[in-house]
Amino acid sequence: MKMETMATHGGDRVAAVLAAHGVRYVFTLCGGHISPILTASKARGIRIIDVRDEATALFAADAAARLTGVPGIAAVTAGPGIANTLTALKNAQLAQSPVILFAGAAPTALQGRGALQDIDQRPLVAPHVKLFRKIRRVRDLAPAVEEAFALAPAGVPGPVCIECPVDLLYDEASIRQWYADAAGKGTSIADRLLRFYLNRHVEKMFAVGAETTPSAQPDVAPPAASDASLAAAVAALAGAQRPLLVIGSQALAIATEAPRIAAAVAQLGIPVYLSGMARGLLGRDHSLQMRHQRRQALRESDCVVLAGVPCDFRLDYGRHVRRSAKLIAANRSAREARLNRRPDIAAIGDAGLFLQRLAAGLTPSGRRWNSWIEDVRTRDLKREAEIEEQARPEGEFVNPIAFMRALERAAGENAVMVADGGDFVATASYILHPRSPLSWLDPGVFGTLGVGAGFALGAALCRPGSEVWIIYGDGACGYSLIEFDTFVRHGIPVIAVVGNDAGWTQIAREQVKMLHDDVGTVLARTAYHEVAAGFGAEGILVKHAAEVPAALARARAAAKSGKPVLINLWLDKTDFRDGSISM
Repeated sequence: MKMETMATHGGDRVAAVLAAHGVRYVFTLCGGHISPILTASKARGIRIIDVRDEATALFAADAAARLTGVPGIAAVTAGPGIANTLTALKNAQLAQSPVILFAGAAPTALQGRGALQDIDQRPLVAPHVKLFRKIRRVRDLAPAVEEAFALAPAGVPGPVCIECPVDLLYDEASIRQWYADAAGKGTSIADRLLRFYLNRHVEKMFAVGAETTPSAQPDVAPPAASDASLAAAVAALAGAQRPLLVIGSQALAIATEAPRIAAAVAQLGIPVYLSGMARGLLGRDHSLQMRHQRRQALRESDCVVLAGVPCDFRLDYGRHVRRSAKLIAANRSAREARLNRRPDIAAIGDAGLFLQRLAAGLTPSGRRWNSWIEDVRTRDLKREAEIEEQARPEGEFVNPIAFMRALERAAGENAVMVADGGDFVATASYILHPRSPLSWLDPGVFGTLGVGAGFALGAALCRPGSEVWIIYGDGACGYSLIEFDTFVRHGIPVIAVVGNDAGWTQIAREQVKMLHDDVGTVLARTAYHEVAAGFGAEGILVKHAAEVPAALARARAAAKSGKPVLINLWLDKTDFRDGSISM
C-alpha cells in the first residue's frame, strides 16, 4: 500500500507513524533540523509541547511513558540539542522507561565536513539506548519508527534514538534544489565530478522502496517467568513463616496492569514495602503496606520476594536480606535479578505478571501470617509516632516534617506527586502517602536532579484533572525553574513546593560532620516565588507554620483555576535525616 497522500516530506512519514501508534504529545525544544517532524505532527492532531531545555523534553517523555505504557516521544535538534539530553536519557535507561528520541542531524552529504551543529552523535548516545538508528534514506524513516515502537517496551524497557538528518525531513523538491545549488554550474572536471556525486547521493536518498501505511500499535508480548520458577516460588512461600515482599518500579512496566497487581498483592496477604513508581500501588493506607524499618524486616524474614527490585545500594547490595532467607527475585533483567546477590529462585520475566500468577497459585493463608504482620506493623506504627514527635518543635521558620504532615492532609485524592530533590524529598518520602497506583514519580536509581518540571508536564498531560505537585529541594529547583514559562504558556496548572533551607542539605549534613567545611553547599533564601510570578504563575512565600494551611488552600484554588503555582517554603534545619548518605 502507498503511504497516505498527506506524507509530502520525511517529517510527514515520521508523524504518520506516531499518529498510528496513538501518540498524543511530542515534547521538544525547536530546531531547524527537526521542524518538519513538529509541523507534521501538529497537522495530525498531536500536541507539541515546547520546553526551555532539552532535558525537560526527555524527562516529560519519560513520565508519559511510565504513566501510560505507550513510549514517550521527544524531538531535539542536532549537536548541543542531543548533548543536552544525555542525563535525562541515561535516567530513562536506568529507570527502564520506554522513550523514543528523535535527534536532528546535519545534512547527509555534509556530515563530518564542519556543518552547523555537526558531531558524530552515535558514540555520544549509543551507550545509553537500546538502539541508535542512523537514517540514510527517506524510505527508511517510517520503518525505523515502527521498529522503535516495538523495541522500546520489549524485554527490559528502555529508550531508542533515531537520528534524522535534516535533508531527509524536508520536501524532496526543496532538497533537490538545495543540492543543485550546492553543486553549482561550473564546467571544470572537479565541478562536474561534484555534480555527479551529489546527484547520485540525492537519488539514493529519495530512492523509492516498498512503502506501507503505518499500522496500529502492536501488542508487545511481555516476557514471562518460567513455570518452574513459579512453582518453586509458590512452594517457598507456602513453607515460609515470615515472608516479605518488596516491589519496585519495574513491576509496573505494564501500566494498565496496576489494578490487577494490587489485587494480587492483597491476595498474597504478606507484608509489603513499595518503592519508586510502585508507591501508591495499594492506595493510601493498606493494612499490608509498611513504610518504615524495612531493613529490620528484611533481616528477620525467612522468605523475601523482590519484585522488580535489584540488590543495589538501596538494599545494601543484598546484605539487608539475611543469608539463611529464601530469596526470590522476579525481574525482567537476568542481570539485575542476580546483581550482587544470587537468588535462590530467579523468575526472569515481568514482575507484575509474576505476582499475579504467584497469588493465583498460592493457597490462601488465612490467619497464618497474622502474628508476623502484626510484629512488622507494630514497629511501623512506633516509627510513625517518633516522626510525629519530630514534627512538633517549631523554630524560626517551618519544620519540614510538620509541613509534609499538612500537605498529606491537604492534597487531593487525585494528587500525583513528583519528587525532585535530596533532603526535602527524602523527608517527603517518609510522610506522604501516594493516593493510587502510578501517582508518585521519582527519577529512580540514577538519583537525577532536575526531573521535576518534565515529570510534572508528563503527569499533568497524561492525567488531566489530577492535582500535580512538584516537591522541590531548593537546589534541584534551579535546574528547571525556567519551565514555569512552559507551564504558563501551555496552561499546565502544577503546584510546586520549594523546600528552601538555603543549602544543598543532603550533602552538607555529612560533609560538615566529616570534613568540617560547608564549601559548595550553601545557597541563599532566594525569592523563587518572585521568579515564578515573573513568568505569569502564582508565587506564594511561606515563612512560618501558621501560614501553611492558607498557602496550601490558595495554591490548590489557583491550580484549579488553571494557573501554575510555586510555594517558596522557608525551612528550619533539622536532624531528621542525619547519617543518611548513600554510596
